[in-house]
Order: sequence, then structure tokens, then C-alpha cells
Amino acid sequence: MKNCILIADYCIDPLTPQELKSALLGHLSGKTNASISFVHSTPNTIHTTFLLKQILLTEERLGDANNTVIFVNTDARIQTSQGVEKAKGAEFIVLRMKSGAFICGPNAGYSFSLVRNNIEYVYHYKGLDKGTQFRSRELYMRVCALLMEGKEDEMDLDEIRNNDIPELEGFHVGHVDNYGNIKTTIPHSYMKGKHTFGDEVSITIGNKTQKAVYTHNMFGYKPDALVITPGSSGMPDDPYLEAVVWQHLPLKSGKLFFPDVVPGDVVVIK
Repeated sequence: MKNCILIADYCIDPLTPQELKSALLGHLSGKTNASISFVHSTPNTIHTTFLLKQILLTEERLGDANNTVIFVNTDARIQTSQGVEKAKGAEFIVLRMKSGAFICGPNAGYSFSLVRNNIEYVYHYKGLDKGTQFRSRELYMRVCALLMEGKEDEMDLDEIRNNDIPELEGFHVGHVDNYGNIKTTIPHSYMKGKHTFGDEVSITIGNKTQKAVYTHNMFGYKPDALVITPGSSGMPDDPYLEAVVWQHLPLKSGKLFFPDVVPGDVVVIK
């Protein structure tokens, strides 16, 4: 029995995760010791894909990716300003990753963009795009249960192309953690040949620009100063850059300089 991680924009709600867990356990063929966990995303699919990539990387490095199913659902219907029939959303897809992990969910926005280069196969599962407002509970947990039990051969899957998953262009805020650290999608290698440690750089997030010091770690300069540094997310040999502030208290970190920052904001470093 494989473990299941659910990443969605409703996981902070007190009711929804329990309903999904009940539905998922109900679809499994018997009692299970498998782990079922929930990770909350905002409704921005850039945030969702950042969380997905980081969780997948950690499973591949330190966990058991071959025994992992990740369900992803952030589908705010932003592709339309008109009413939709039967709550129709994005098409449901199943990804088989090169590491052996399975990922599934509606192919909305950039939800799968940061993992597209690690995909072995992409499948479309027909008939799960509409019919109920709460597709996760009524439709998707059955699919997760099949994948957890290794019954993907019993599913009516049609292989499709990787380029049905859009690329994420430019650099963005991927996540703002509970300390206020601003994690970007800019790899550390971006700074090579442009800046050296100790340089003052300019960082723009959304419509706001600040000066920051480029350091080798978040504690590499002085308290209360904004720094740009390789952080704890991304590839170990090329981590994503973070905009952070070393503070003694209170802890606001990068949000001290960018109080309105949200995942998905465009980031430019010069």
C-alpha cells in the first residue's frame, strides 16, 4: 500500500481534509497503515507547483518515492469569466514520474509545471472534469485509492503529451513560509557571473523594489537587513534563492520589506 500526500487550496479548512480522508479510506479495499497527509496551498497554481516540486524532491532524496502517490488540486476556474456547466474544471491527469512516484489531479494552470521535466508518462483520465462541485471527495479519492493499491492497470488511462503541461516562464515567488522567508523560483546558478557574495543587488517583487545584500546564507550579513541567499528549497546542488531577514524578534523576515508579497508574484533580481 502506497502513502498519499494531498496538496490543495482547501487543506487549511477544518472540514474538508477529514471528508477526503473518509472518502479515501472508504475506497481502499481494506484497512491500511499507509500514511495520508495534507499540505495547504493558496489558490495560485504557481504556489501549488512549488509545493509539489519540493515535496517530490524530498520524497526522492529522503523518502520513498516509489511508494508515494501525490494528489494535487488547485482549480479556481480562472480560465473563464463565464458560468460553467456542471462545475466543469480542468481535465484530470495522472503522471508517472521517473522516480516511480505517481502524481494526479486536474491539470489547471501551472499546477504541474515545475515537475514536467521529471515525468516519464502523462495520462488523461476521462470523465472526471465535471459533475459535482466537490470533485475531490466524490470522484478523485477513488482514483487515489486505485493508485495507492497499485491498480493503475485497471484504470482507463489515455497517454498524452508532456507539452499539455505548460512551462512556467520567468521567475516568481514560490512560497512564503511561516517565518516570512520569501522563497523564489530563481536557482542559485542564476547569480553566476552576475554577482559575488557581498554585492548589493536590486530585487523587485510585484511592483516594489528594494536593495539587498547577496550572501552565502541567511545569517551571513547582519540582523534586520534584507539579504538574497541560496535557501533550503530546490535542488541541493542548485537551491532556489530566498529573500530573507535575520531578525531576533519579531519574526517577519522578507515580509518586513515586502509586506504584501504573495506566491505567484513576479521576481526580478538585478
